Amino acid sequence: MEKYVYIALFAPLVGSLVAALFSMRGKIAFTGWFTSFMLAVSMFASLNLLSFIYSTDTVLNITLFQWIKAGNLNIPFGFIIDHVSVVMMTVVTVVSTMVHIHSIGYMENDEGFNRYFSYLSAFVFSMLVLVMSDNFAVLFIGWEGVGVCSWLLIGFWYKKESASWAANEAFIMNRVGDLGLLLGMFLIYWNLGSLQYSHVFENIASLETSTIAWIGILLFVGAMGKSAQFPLHTWLADAMEGPTPVSALIHAATMVTAGVYLVVRANELYVLVPEVGYAIACLGAFVAIFAASMALVHNDMKRIIAYSTLSQLGYMFVAAGLGAYWVALFHLVTHAFFKSVLFLGAGNVMHAMNDELDIRKMGGLHSKMKSTSIIMTIASVALAGIFPLAGFFSKDKILEAAFNGDAYFLWLILWITAGLTAFYSFRLVMKVFHGEQNYSNEDFHPHEAKSFVIAAMIPLAILAVIAGWFEHAFIDFVTKTLPTWEASNTASSTVWILILVTSAVAIAGIAYAVIKYRNGGFSKEWENKGIYKLLSNQYYIPHFYENFITKPYHQLSVWVFEVIEIKMIDNTIEGIARLINKAGGKARVIQSGNLSSSLRLMVLGLILGLVLALVLSLFGGVK
Repeated sequence: MEKYVYIALFAPLVGSLVAALFSMRGKIAFTGWFTSFMLAVSMFASLNLLSFIYSTDTVLNITLFQWIKAGNLNIPFGFIIDHVSVVMMTVVTVVSTMVHIHSIGYMENDEGFNRYFSYLSAFVFSMLVLVMSDNFAVLFIGWEGVGVCSWLLIGFWYKKESASWAANEAFIMNRVGDLGLLLGMFLIYWNLGSLQYSHVFENIASLETSTIAWIGILLFVGAMGKSAQFPLHTWLADAMEGPTPVSALIHAATMVTAGVYLVVRANELYVLVPEVGYAIACLGAFVAIFAASMALVHNDMKRIIAYSTLSQLGYMFVAAGLGAYWVALFHLVTHAFFKSVLFLGAGNVMHAMNDELDIRKMGGLHSKMKSTSIIMTIASVALAGIFPLAGFFSKDKILEAAFNGDAYFLWLILWITAGLTAFYSFRLVMKVFHGEQNYSNEDFHPHEAKSFVIAAMIPLAILAVIAGWFEHAFIDFVTKTLPTWEASNTASSTVWILILVTSAVAIAGIAYAVIKYRNGGFSKEWENKGIYKLLSNQYYIPHFYENFITKPYHQLSVWVFEVIEIKMIDNTIEGIARLINKAGGKARVIQSGNLSSSLRLMVLGLILGLVLALVLSLFGGVK
C-alpha cells in the first residue's frame, strides 16, 4: 500500500508543477483539467488507503528520507497513515477534487487561470503533508506550506489593494499563532529529545504537569491562529477577498480545520491536562456564539458563510476540549461537505450577479438558478442541524458531550447558537433566492452555472445529506486511534430530550427566518439600533486593532526608523567611517616615499622609543 501513500501525496504536487509551467501564459484549459485529474488520482489513492485500513486496522509508517540528523537530533521526513490521518486525507482530496472542477468554470475568464490552479494544487499538497506527517517538524512544514498558499490565493487578485491587504493580514495573524506552535515544539524537544508523535505521546506523562500544560497551551496558540479563534479571528472574514472556490476549500473545509486536527492528534497530551482542555472548550463556545451573532446582521454573502465557519470551528473545539475527540473529528468531516457546498453555491450566485455580494441587492433568484438554490438550501438545512442531514448527527453529539461533561453553561451557549445558526442560514437563503427581486433586469442577467459546475457540487451535497448516517461506522473506525467517548452518564431518555430541544430551537430559527423574510424582513429602523451597529462592526474589534495596535505599531516603527536607525545607528556608522577616512588622510604621509619625510619620521620614532625606554626603566626600577 506504500505506493498509494506516495500517489495520494505527490499527485497534487505534479499537477501544481505542470500548471506552473504555463503560469505566465494566457488561459490553457488543459491546466485546469490536468490538475483536477491529478486530484482525482489522489482521491482514488486516499479512498484505497481508507478501505485498506478499515478492513485490516493496519497503521502504515513510512519514512521518505532522513531529513535532519545532527547529534541527538534525528527527524525523518516520515508519514503515518492511521485511522485519523486517512479520514483527513479522504476529506481533503474529495473536497479538493470537486473544488478544482468547479473552479474550471468559475475562473474561465480570469487571466491568471493557470497560476490559480498551480497555487490551488500546491495548497492541497501542503495540506496532505500536514495531516500525514508522523512528527511535529514535518507537520510544521505542511503548516507553513498551507499558510504560504493561502497568502497567494487570498491575494490572488493582487492588483486590488483590499486583496493584498487581506492576504498580508492573514499571513501575519497566522505568524503570531505559529510562534506559539514553534515554542511548543521547542519545549517538547527540550524535555523529551524527540518530535516523533510516537515517542512524544509515549513519554509525555513523565513530565511535570505544569510543563505538559505549557506545551498544550502553546500548541493551541498555533491552532488558534490557523483556525481563526478569538482574538486571532479577524483574518478569516477578510480572506473572502480571494476567489470563492478558495474559500470553499481553504477557509471552510481544510486549512482552518488544521487547528482542530492538531488538538485531536495531540489528544494523549491534552488528556493529561483537562484544565487546559476545558479552557479550550470555553473559548470554543464563546467563538461559536460570538461569530454567529455577527452573521445575523451581515449583508455580504461570503462573509456570512465565513462567520458561520468560525462559529462551527468553535463547536469543534468545544468537543475536543471536553475530550470527545472523535466527535470533533466527526463534525469536522460533515462540516467540510455542507460548508464547501455553501461557498461554491455563493460562487455561482456571484457569477450570475456580476460579482455582487450584497444580499440586499438580490432576491427571487430561485426561478433563475434552481439547481444552485436547491443545493444551497440542502446545505443550509445540514448546517442548521436538521434530521436526517449530516449536521444533525455531529452537532447534536457536541451538545451531548457538553451536557454529559457537566458543562451546562457551555451547552446552553451552544444551544442558543444552534438557533442563531438556523436563523442566519435561512436569512441568507431567503434574501438571495426568494422574496422580491431587488435588482434591475437591465443591469443584471442572472443565469444558472454550467452543468459540470453543478455536477461538481452534487457529490458534496449528497455527502452533506448522508455523511451522518455512517456515525456508528465512523465511531468504530476512528476510536481505534482516538479515545472512546460515550455519553455513559446521560440516561437514554435525557439524550432524546436533548435532541428534541436542540432540533426544536433549530426548526424555530428556520421558521422565524422564512416567515420574517417572506414578509419583507426587518424594518430600516433596526439598522439604527446600537446592537445592530455593534454586530455589523464586528464588535469594533477591527477598529480596536487598527487604532490601538496597528497604528501605534506603525508610528513606533517610523520613530525607530527615523531616530534609532537614521540618527543613531546610521550616523554612528558614518561618523566612524569619516573618522577613519580622516585618520587615513593624515597617515598617508607615512607612505609618500619622500626621503626627507621618512628621515623625520624615523627620528621621531627613535625619540619616542628612547622616551618610552626611559619611562619604563624609571618606573620599572621602583619596588
